[in-house]
Amino acid sequence: MQLYPAIDLKNGQCVRLKQGEFKEITVYSDKPEEIAALWQAQGATYLHLVDLDGALAGHSVNEEVIRRIVDTVSIPVEIGGGIRSEEGIASMLSLGVARVIIGTKAVKQPEFIRDMIHKFGAHRIVLGVDAKDGMVAVEGWETVSEITASGLCSQMKEYGIRHIVYTDISRDGMLSGPNVAYTKKLTDETGLDVIASGGMSSMEDLRQLYEAGVQGAIIGKALYEKRIDLSEAVKTFELQDIKGGKYDGV
Repeated sequence: MQLYPAIDLKNGQCVRLKQGEFKEITVYSDKPEEIAALWQAQGATYLHLVDLDGALAGHSVNEEVIRRIVDTVSIPVEIGGGIRSEEGIASMLSLGVARVIIGTKAVKQPEFIRDMIHKFGAHRIVLGVDAKDGMVAVEGWETVSEITASGLCSQMKEYGIRHIVYTDISRDGMLSGPNVAYTKKLTDETGLDVIASGGMSSMEDLRQLYEAGVQGAIIGKALYEKRIDLSEAVKTFELQDIKGGKYDGV
C-alpha cells in the first residue's frame, strides 16, 4: 500500500483544516519545503500536496512554494487544488510535479478528463473524488453535486483513469478514522488504484485499509500530531516482500 504524507498549502504555509472549513485552520510551518524534506528523510516515497487557495480560486496560487518543494525532494509529488485547465496541468508538470489531481472539472466537464489523459497520459492524471454522504463535492468542497462518488469513478474509468484520491470530507482533519467500507467498495467496484484520504488517525486505520485491499493512503494531521510514525508505517505497509509478508527489517 502506497503511503502519501500530505502537505496542505495556504498562503505559502503548511496547514491543516477540519472538514475542509477554512476557518478551522492550524498552521504547522511557514516553510513547507522543510516539511517535505522531513517526510522524505523518514522514508516517504511519494508526497501529496494540496493547494487550498487554488481550490477556492480555481487556479494554482502557491506555485512558488510547490516549485521549492519539488526542488527540495527527490521523490515524486502529486498536487491537487484548483487545477481546472490544460494550461494548469501543463504548468504543474513543468514544475516537476509527477501527477495532477482533477476534481471539480471532472464533475462539470467529464470529457476534459478523457482529453487530458489522451494528451498527458493516464500516469499523469488523477481523479479527485471528494464526497459527503457518498455525493461528490466540488469547488473547494463548497458545493455538493447530485453525482455519486461511485458513479463518477465508473465513468472516469471508461475515460482511462487509473488513480483515484477518495476523500470523505466529514472525516478530513478529524482524526476519526477513514471510511474503510466505502473506500473498499470503490476499490472492488472499479479495480482502480483508490487512495484513501480523510480521517487517518492511527496505525490501526492503515492496517484496516491495507487488509481491505486499498492501494494507497494519504496521511495528514496524524503525522503532524505524532499519532502515526511515518518511518514505522512505511516499513509496515510499503516494504512488503513479493508474497505479501510483513516487513522483517532485512
